[in-house]
Amino acid sequence: MEAGIFYVLVGSVAVAAFARSRGWPAPLLVTVVALAASFLPLVPDVDVDGHLLLSLVLPPLLYSAALEVSFVGFKRSLPQIRNLGIWLVLLTALAVGFVAWWMLPSLTLPGALLLGAIVAPPDAVSAAAIGRRLGLPRRIMTVLSGESLINDATSLTLYRVFAAILAGATVSVWGGVGQFLLAVAVGVGVGLIFGLVLHQMRMRINDAVVIGTFGLLAPFGAYAIAEHLYGSGVLAVVAMGLYVGYNSPRTDYTTRQQEKPLWLSADLLLESFVFAYIGLQFPRVLSDLTSESVPRILALSGVVLLVVLVVRPLFIYPVSAWSRFRRTHLSRKHSSDQELTWKDNAVISWAGMRGVVTLATAVAAADLAALGSQASHAIVVVAFIVTVGTLLLQGLTLPLLIRGLGIVSVTDEKEDEEALAALRRKSRKAGKAFLDQKRVEWEAKYGESELSVFDAFTKRVTRVEKDTDEVQKVEDTATRPSLDDLLALSKGWLHVRREVLLAERDAGNLDEEVMRELIAAMDAEELALDTRGAVRPPSRA
Repeated sequence: MEAGIFYVLVGSVAVAAFARSRGWPAPLLVTVVALAASFLPLVPDVDVDGHLLLSLVLPPLLYSAALEVSFVGFKRSLPQIRNLGIWLVLLTALAVGFVAWWMLPSLTLPGALLLGAIVAPPDAVSAAAIGRRLGLPRRIMTVLSGESLINDATSLTLYRVFAAILAGATVSVWGGVGQFLLAVAVGVGVGLIFGLVLHQMRMRINDAVVIGTFGLLAPFGAYAIAEHLYGSGVLAVVAMGLYVGYNSPRTDYTTRQQEKPLWLSADLLLESFVFAYIGLQFPRVLSDLTSESVPRILALSGVVLLVVLVVRPLFIYPVSAWSRFRRTHLSRKHSSDQELTWKDNAVISWAGMRGVVTLATAVAAADLAALGSQASHAIVVVAFIVTVGTLLLQGLTLPLLIRGLGIVSVTDEKEDEEALAALRRKSRKAGKAFLDQKRVEWEAKYGESELSVFDAFTKRVTRVEKDTDEVQKVEDTATRPSLDDLLALSKGWLHVRREVLLAERDAGNLDEEVMRELIAAMDAEELALDTRGAVRPPSRA
């Protein structure tokens, strides 16, 4: 690795860390600082192959995002996600493409459509961070997160089609549709195979370090193999992430506790580097343009920015109105549909910030020989200005819009309280059945004289107290039951509670985000048990 890349990595992460500590949008600050630093003589000139950057950045970022998406919520909001992730991307790409071709004919129509495919997909990272901070309802968060997973696949498939046309291939409309369907089928198939294999490994290998290592490699493998088979590498990674994330609560708790901070760190590192890299490259790309073309390209950038801002609400509101009409008058309401209000649609319409995928794809497009140097530089400039422009205009004003509309997750809180109350009742019932069975086994193993130890211990377990000496105190009062027996009893109680959680999640009675919070609390309990179990009391004479 070149020293310059290392310096960019360290510097970008440092700036991002500072932004996070202040509650500022990290991508925007990293880009601005990198842009300013590019004029300093001591800043290294870093050059990374565009397609290599795309292949290194996309798989881990997509996989990390897919792990955190609620599969139940994703399925419930699929109609909205499908509209935004496929049809809106296609409409935006066409609108931008024809406008860009009209304003800058030297791009050629395929090159202009390629630009449209690059700037079409929004990135939900910034919007999700704002939404979590301000307490957006989960129905909105799920739509935004799900859209960001699907729209990348649509965008990159369009990118592949237009790049092939640029290279001289003849692609008909039906040929493009066939290529898209093939990409979807192969991508999802490869992703599910990888997800199934990785999940089985997570279930059978009790070594969090080994599983974490395979987890780091799997997204790259799924992406590369799917692309090699003419499928969508993006959909392969997303399908794998959704499958593994959905089944994650069934695996060992040490794997979950290790992988979450690991992927959060990878996200921070990769996103910070891409924004810093583009910020450093922008002045050089701008200087390579001819002086006559700079004003036209800057004007084109402003118009494209306006187009991506306007097309989104012009698509969302009519589609939402049609869906409402269809449900009301045509009796086609599905149980999976989630009703979105006009306020919800206003937030979704304004949450169209572009991000790392747009920038990385623009860098990859710059390496296409068929474009020519001037056209490739123009695409990078437009992509940069659109990304920074949406982060500035939408990212900084989205909190004001959310507060102004008064959108809060009050309904989510009420539903969570009701679901948790029902969960506690079912958990107590299942726990009582488990303990009754274990009491019979305990009596058969140790005799009736040791039932007082069992009863005292289970009383503490069912209250889930946080006394770190809990197991030790009970063990000291027992003469025959071992510490391993008491730990197994505690872990069995935790297992029963986890199974109740999963059953409620699978039945649609408990939101997956709430379930994950409860699972994390149980993981902490199990870690405490293992920590106490590792410190054995001295044997008594």
